Amino acid sequence: MSRIVDTFPRRVRTLDPVFIPMPDGVRLAATIWLPEDAAEDPVPAILELIPYRRRDGTVFRDMKMHPYIAGHGFACVRVDICGSGDSEGLLADEYTEREQCDAEAIIAWLAAQDWCSGSVGMTGISWGGFNALQVAARRPPALKAIIALCCSDDRYADDVHYFGGNLLTEDGMWSSFMLGLGALPPDPQIVGDRWREMWRERLEATTCWSDTWLRHQHRDAYWKRGSVCEDFAAIDIPVYAISGWDDTYFNAVPRLLEGLSGPKKGLIGPWSHSYPFLGDPGPAIDYLGEAIRWWRHWLKGEETGILDGPMLTVHIRDPHRPAHFYPDHPGVWVGEPDWPSPNVVAQTLFLNDGALASEPASGPSLILKSPVTAGRDCGRYGGYGGTVPDMAGDQRREDGLGLAFDLAPLAEDMVLLGAPAVEVTLSSDQPQASLIARLCEVWPDGTSTLITWGALNLSQRLSREHPETLTPDAPATVRLNLNHCGRRIARGNRLRLVLSNQHWPILWPAPVMATFTIESGKSRLLLPVRPDRPEDGTIAFDDAAISPPVEIEELAEARDSRILTIDAGARSESLVLSSDYGRQRLLDRGIETWSTVRDCMAITEDDPLSARLDTGWVLGFKSGDCDAESRSQVILTSTETQFHLQWRLKVSDSGALIFEREGEAWIDRDHL
Repeated sequence: MSRIVDTFPRRVRTLDPVFIPMPDGVRLAATIWLPEDAAEDPVPAILELIPYRRRDGTVFRDMKMHPYIAGHGFACVRVDICGSGDSEGLLADEYTEREQCDAEAIIAWLAAQDWCSGSVGMTGISWGGFNALQVAARRPPALKAIIALCCSDDRYADDVHYFGGNLLTEDGMWSSFMLGLGALPPDPQIVGDRWREMWRERLEATTCWSDTWLRHQHRDAYWKRGSVCEDFAAIDIPVYAISGWDDTYFNAVPRLLEGLSGPKKGLIGPWSHSYPFLGDPGPAIDYLGEAIRWWRHWLKGEETGILDGPMLTVHIRDPHRPAHFYPDHPGVWVGEPDWPSPNVVAQTLFLNDGALASEPASGPSLILKSPVTAGRDCGRYGGYGGTVPDMAGDQRREDGLGLAFDLAPLAEDMVLLGAPAVEVTLSSDQPQASLIARLCEVWPDGTSTLITWGALNLSQRLSREHPETLTPDAPATVRLNLNHCGRRIARGNRLRLVLSNQHWPILWPAPVMATFTIESGKSRLLLPVRPDRPEDGTIAFDDAAISPPVEIEELAEARDSRILTIDAGARSESLVLSSDYGRQRLLDRGIETWSTVRDCMAITEDDPLSARLDTGWVLGFKSGDCDAESRSQVILTSTETQFHLQWRLKVSDSGALIFEREGEAWIDRDHL
């Protein structure tokens, strides 16, 4: 549990609402926490700009964080993006030009306030981390440093839409959430009688964002916009990049450290998609103390020692048995002075007949044709923490559905830090196919724990931007980079590499099931091995501390479930992930919120065209005369040549249906 602190070096006051004017007259709603004496003793401002409704959405974490930092001499500014929460205008997509221009205008406005010293930082997790990087690349004069958490420098490679050139089912799940969230009204307590007019304007602009995302199936200009990896040199201010091994976005941390030329620091912990002071899975750390040290150094010019430590600090997780949920991850913190690290050495192992070995050995041709149900025990693409059972379980079944290559039991512990890779020479009987690689730790009793994995749409083996199909039955050599990892494998256990060519329900299957032929001894695995160092384990973080959370009354209990149904007669299976986040009343503002989500992924054996995603949200908001609820649904199926996207939105006011819209699109598959 985090320690609650309610007394700070400077007393804090809250300004809400504050409407920040944009150049075109649109006003963006903000909450500002700042020291009471900031007018006499101005402070730097720290901006978080996201669309998740500051008063009833992110308030549960905001109140634990922003007042704490404000009490240490900063103004924390939480702004609803244009068209979200209580802000005017319309929200049309992620990371738009409008959003980034607004951020520049907000930063200039903050720097000009009499309570601001003129220095501004920008931070955020997920969306807020993305736009912190994007705005940093635009170089607004007052922006001096950023902290970017759980985000990416590459919108195509590392977001919820595509992975390794493959379509993620997470794309439809995410668009369903944004469809429902965008249909909620502003708060009448904040915007007054205009709330219905603003609400109707949002509803009339409703569309499903997957319709856009599915029309950009390779790395085109749409994804390059906002991907700061296109020009790392554009960012010339200090960057602190943070993520967790159970999140989706940790690959960006080492890439940013390698690509940026200015001051930089990285941190990867055991967490999922959450702030490190929340610690899901644990251990949580005193992230707010770490952030304050960063901000004091770069926004106030104080020497805090924040740069005295390693460039990259990572949590090396201990060996552990698989589970769909972990309360914590035992391990040790280690530091690297640079990245890429001189302490990591490459070890090469060859893929012989069923074995990993230091020398290649010829053997029989290996045939790979995974069933379309391969992948179901590998968890969800993005872990979201809490008690949601969405992490990878025992991999024994999965290991048997691909080609497995085992290393002999380890004589000593092995530590991996970095991105493993496989170089595979194969031939395929189909022009379109994907290769998936999983690295597992296998215990003497056969239990198999997923360490890391990667995937490659083989049409993108030469270029993410210009896909090119395979020539059937012709050999091709491809390189597949797995996700970064920081993991200790125990003495006596085995390392196992498994190749497959299906990964449902994380990845959408290719239209035809392919058969691969792989020659023994001609492919290899490259491992980033880090020998133990005497200073390992000397890094320590204080326990997490927070400011008092918003007071709530729990009106309905939250619960989660993961249900797998196998219909042997129909030869089909479905996986349903459900989360009911309960219902809460926020006592200080008289607001009630509630939400549920249900994601169903179904498929029939030997039929990749039977894949079906059905995902939907219920989101509710009650404030004063407003009693609103939105119900979204996104359904995705496909033929051999097209994706079929269907979506629906129903919105009610005080139980009466006031808005309904649905859409449908047939979108050509483009090497996917």
